[in-house]
Amino acid sequence: MTSSDNPTSPKRRLLLASDRGDHSSELADILQSVGEVDTIATSDIPEAPAGDLSGIVVDINLRSPESVQQVRNKLSGEAYRAMPRLFVLADAIHHGSMQAWALGATDTISRPFDAQGILQRIRSAFPDSDGFDTTDRGKVLNRGVAAAHAVMVKIFEKLPAGVPLTLNDIVEVENKVLKAIKHSSLREWLTTVGCHHAGSYRHCLFVTGFAVAFAQHLGMREDDQRRLTRAAVLHDVGKAFVPVAILDKPGFPPEMLDVVLHHHELLDGTGYPDGLRGNQISDIVRLTTIVDIHAALVEKRAYRLPFTHAKAFMMMEQMGDKLDQHLLKAFRPVIALRSS
Repeated sequence: MTSSDNPTSPKRRLLLASDRGDHSSELADILQSVGEVDTIATSDIPEAPAGDLSGIVVDINLRSPESVQQVRNKLSGEAYRAMPRLFVLADAIHHGSMQAWALGATDTISRPFDAQGILQRIRSAFPDSDGFDTTDRGKVLNRGVAAAHAVMVKIFEKLPAGVPLTLNDIVEVENKVLKAIKHSSLREWLTTVGCHHAGSYRHCLFVTGFAVAFAQHLGMREDDQRRLTRAAVLHDVGKAFVPVAILDKPGFPPEMLDVVLHHHELLDGTGYPDGLRGNQISDIVRLTTIVDIHAALVEKRAYRLPFTHAKAFMMMEQMGDKLDQHLLKAFRPVIALRSS
């Protein structure tokens, strides 16, 4: 086993499992700029990860039955379920991605390496443990869900009764929600919400969780993550039977109102309320539409059981040019992480 000695990057500890003759030295050099790297052979993957491990990077020949079986045997266990698992592909061919996801990948990268792209993925998906006590993750998660729930009460109960909703009401929750999902997981967020909430509250909290996880997976800038979080929290204010005009006043950014008004629009013009199409639909709306539809499909409804994440994703693929398929493809690893 080899370990990096980079004293300036103590925030993450990554396990790099490789079956390559060069021990994935190029990749190890890239990873060392964001954390400590332990490089091991695939046959030496431990039965359970160390408690301070942020995630595992797997660089193997997916055409090698021996390597594939070794990885499958180790990563399919309960011990690795909550851990980010980044697989390296020889190229971007679709069947390689499918095989990686089948082995438990939560994200993939492909050769030739784009160093900045890889680092962006690592920073987004692999926890930064500096200054964070992992024993507090449950408390952080509960605080995030409670804060988001408090805003739902304001939207669905107090606002219809005439109590004003302000931008500060939304802003106050964003830090807690972003921190909750970063330091726990999307799976834990959805589980907690599903156990304690129902109806419109649950749907809005599901959408918020998916949106935040998607933004963090994409490596969005912090400001953009905050913008998307606010929009997701507010997106279904219309279900409170409140005219959007109430929000159309100084304080609420235009992109939030755009999401509230247009997250049911579809790229082919068949959505509502305005029948927008193509370039008339902004990126933030396109992204919110994807997480909104997925959340609705995987929720239990009075008239049907919930679809699995895989089935929901397949149904969304079949929607074709109604959705931004490039964004949808980028959303797939978020679903893989939730389903792992």
